[in-house]
Amino acid sequence: MRVLLLGGTWFLGRAAAGEILARGWELTVFTRGRSGAAPAGAVAVTGDRTSPADLAALAKRGPWDVVIDTSATDIAPRDVLTSATLLEPVAGAYVFVSTVNVYRDWPNEPLDESSELLDAPADADADFGRLPADWTGPDWYYGRQKAGAEKAVRETFGDRRSVVLRPGVILGPGEYVGRLPWWLSRAARGGIILGPGDPARRIQPVDVRDLAMFALDLAAAGQSGNYNVTAPGDETFGDLLDACVEVTGRQGVVEWVADELLLSAGVRQWTELPLWRTSAGVWAVDSSAARAAGLSTRPIRETVRDTWPWMQAGGRPVEHPRWREHGISPEAEAEVLRSSRLPTPREELSSPPSARQGG
Repeated sequence: MRVLLLGGTWFLGRAAAGEILARGWELTVFTRGRSGAAPAGAVAVTGDRTSPADLAALAKRGPWDVVIDTSATDIAPRDVLTSATLLEPVAGAYVFVSTVNVYRDWPNEPLDESSELLDAPADADADFGRLPADWTGPDWYYGRQKAGAEKAVRETFGDRRSVVLRPGVILGPGEYVGRLPWWLSRAARGGIILGPGDPARRIQPVDVRDLAMFALDLAAAGQSGNYNVTAPGDETFGDLLDACVEVTGRQGVVEWVADELLLSAGVRQWTELPLWRTSAGVWAVDSSAARAAGLSTRPIRETVRDTWPWMQAGGRPVEHPRWREHGISPEAEAEVLRSSRLPTPREELSSPPSARQGG
């Protein structure tokens, strides 16, 4: 196959590029050249995908069997529309990597592909959906932006030539958000590690390499449609942290603290303790349609096992502000652990007088 990869020098783009080349396919990589070099064996084209002139020049290098778009995370729907419009005459199909954030009820309710989507026009600019500073309701800005981008692809290529992938959390070597790297660094530091909530809580992160392979398998098979891309949910937060402790040499011990105590202590969900969130739907995204289409996901332990040596070898993703959002400070962690060990008023009243008096 001849593949045009929008992105290709970091995380999902790099994983996809490596898999494309391993399959012996012809690869063109279109990037701004700011996140590292294109992989050896690829035709590298430098340009800005928000520039119609750059995209028009790129289109002259076609045709391609498929466009795989891994670089639309931070661009407006109208820029995706421009990309799709200029590339449609020279591409057989378009695979767009979106997000579960396009669903109105994520992360509050269980979801499948029939769940209600947020709405945005295909030509929306970057300001569409922004909320006022004093807004206290759901923040749908990012989801609306990606919903508009999905619409841009479908309106241009049509349903039969479009694939939309909606992953939840993506982990693995090269991760730029910093969720799994933070947990691995924390485990390596040792001591008592604050485990958030219930160790039996089911989680569904997908390995970046499995997402890349699924995208390419769909392209090779000429498939179309919309697919949630998550792990099946048969692994737990306890499995994740145990794997982190194991691969880093078992220098630490996890002490689990109930959701209620974390919430009362003001611990920020999703960031201070990465991947911890109490919403009912955050890890309840049905990916059975993707599995029926060929998605296969590796165990979380394998993802952890492969990410740690990447970090030890100096692996560091491109600079990204989200990396700095993640992780609780050692002082705050220690305080939460200390508070969680204090007896509750009910426990105090039920203890013998001698115990309450220290006798």
